[in-house]
Amino acid sequence: MISLLLSTGSLWLLSLIAAPTSLNLDVKSGRLSISTPEEVGEDAISVNCQNGERLGAVRILFEKMGAQASDIAIEKFNKVDNLVLRKQGKSEELIVIGAHYDIATLGCGAIDNWSGIVAMAHVYRSVRDLPMEKTLIFVAFGKEEKGLIGSRAMAAAIDKVQLRQYCAMINLDSLGLGKPQVLENLSSKKLTVRVGEIAHRMHMPFAAANIELGNSDSSSFLERKIPSVTIHGLAGDFSKVIHTVHDQPKFVKSDSVYLGYRLALSVIVDIDKCSCDEFR
Repeated sequence: MISLLLSTGSLWLLSLIAAPTSLNLDVKSGRLSISTPEEVGEDAISVNCQNGERLGAVRILFEKMGAQASDIAIEKFNKVDNLVLRKQGKSEELIVIGAHYDIATLGCGAIDNWSGIVAMAHVYRSVRDLPMEKTLIFVAFGKEEKGLIGSRAMAAAIDKVQLRQYCAMINLDSLGLGKPQVLENLSSKKLTVRVGEIAHRMHMPFAAANIELGNSDSSSFLERKIPSVTIHGLAGDFSKVIHTVHDQPKFVKSDSVYLGYRLALSVIVDIDKCSCDEFR
């Protein structure tokens, strides 16, 4: 199914592009901006391969997506820097959208996880001028590869009395090899089901499965009892690519990144309309 999607993806994507989303959004007002596969693909292969320069590259990408420099904050914890943008909604209920920006020891980190950063940045671009009920927090986490340090620092800093404000955490990690999937063992059951339902409404190929030895930033929020989900695009013998010298831009399947972006966008808009209690 994955090879079919990616080999005939241009035909399948036409139907997705023709309808801005599967949800009932007011797109005629121009407030919702849908990125094209070409725009996402260009950013997905424009990778800075130096760990020390990745945070700056994330800032540049978000500015390209329309963020003002004053909107971008660097939250400094003891051992890590996270980049944060906040889009204020009508309420103080929160949805966190996250992706880690750091690179493992080997490779360029194009799939793991520049792909997630690109998808998150394009989600930001899409909703930047869209009125939302809930407040969105976009976070590029540092040092995920060192033990989820950035996300754990953020999650640990949430005051206990504020936890109920956090409706959901959507984590984007390692798109670019195959169809969107939920990392089931690192995701809340109710959110996993909802993501699958949305993918079905979008007629999008989708799966949910465990990767027993995997870990990702959704874990940090699950530990605080915040409903969370990791969306990824790993497929085939992915262990021969990620965390190896083969994690390079030339191996990124841009259709996979685009589908991850479109799925995440629809999930966020869907959650925005729901009661937070639906996912607890």
